[in-house]
Amino acid sequence: MRNFSAGGIATVALLAVPSLAVLISASSATVRSAFSSQIESILARSIAPLAPANGAGGAAVAVRIGGRTLFYNYGFADQATRRPITSDLLFNVGSVRKLFEATLVAQGVRRRELALDDPVSKYIGELRGDYIRRVTIGELVSHTSGLLLPSDHPPWDSEYYSLAGFFDTLNAWTPRDGEEPGKQHIYSHAGYVLLQLVLERRYREPIADLIARRVTRPLGMASTLVPERGPDDRALMSPQLLGRAVQGYSEDGEPIGLPGNQQGFFDFPGTGQMFTSPRDLAVLLAACLGEGRVDPQFRDALQLTQRELFRLGPQHAQAMAWEINTQSGPTIIDKPGGLDNASAYVGLVPERRLGVVILSNRGDVELYKIARETLLPELSRLPRPRSPLVGSAVPQ
Repeated sequence: MRNFSAGGIATVALLAVPSLAVLISASSATVRSAFSSQIESILARSIAPLAPANGAGGAAVAVRIGGRTLFYNYGFADQATRRPITSDLLFNVGSVRKLFEATLVAQGVRRRELALDDPVSKYIGELRGDYIRRVTIGELVSHTSGLLLPSDHPPWDSEYYSLAGFFDTLNAWTPRDGEEPGKQHIYSHAGYVLLQLVLERRYREPIADLIARRVTRPLGMASTLVPERGPDDRALMSPQLLGRAVQGYSEDGEPIGLPGNQQGFFDFPGTGQMFTSPRDLAVLLAACLGEGRVDPQFRDALQLTQRELFRLGPQHAQAMAWEINTQSGPTIIDKPGGLDNASAYVGLVPERRLGVVILSNRGDVELYKIARETLLPELSRLPRPRSPLVGSAVPQ
């Protein structure tokens, strides 16, 4: 007999009155079904349009709400084969990877293995330039280092950085307009590449192994990895995993690269993009909301990543990789990512125990606008059902 109550006394009462138990079961199922339908209706307005009629891409969504995760899928992983998107396929998530490096930093801070005010030169002796020697770990993780390399913004650099070339560039770098470390917010991909190197030097372990040992493996995220980039710009992973990778498309629906395509300007280990599935990211989503079976110290580190480090304006702040926004009402803590053939988003509304993951195999889709302006505010306003939402569902 299924237990429909958290209390033992209530369970006994249901067992003593079978007809009442059936009635409550049917009523709870009806409430849950209606609630899921409301969510699906909201997604149909905001997410379904991302799946074009010609089949060139689509989107996968995970919604964490009421202690339950629901999965919704739209469109195709590959137009040529008409393979539908599912919650177990692998997407390139671009800068969403930064959440994992931020988590490593937070764990290090909580364990007193490193400090946010440690200069990066403490761990990387090759950094001798006047400016870069003053940059700290906290400034890298909050995008306040002031660094802005050609690889950070269009027109995109056409040259790859070797490791030695990257250090040379950092040593020679001088800021524009007199910027100082920690005094301004400038989003920097290069800053997180440097943060990766700091973590590797501190723990004497490749970043892919660090992320696996300290983050994904403890959470049971078996489909999340940071593979190296092969000579054909495809991720170096097993045929089984590569077979789960989606085909990427441009904003206009043109195929870009092959499934498993990786892009970047850094030609040294650990700088490839992360691949993961909606189902795996949903596990991280729950953990970041304080739910699921997570070690208390790990949960504390995840909460630390979400705390404000730099105020950008009345309604916008920067945490460790996460951005904090209050423009649309509820406080939204989120991280977008994307390339010209992939778009990704992870967003939280902690006060409502609500979160979403959106992954698309179309590039340059502004998922953060959809989530901040429409999706998360609408989901936040939904009245929670009185019956508990348990388990998961995968509406087709």
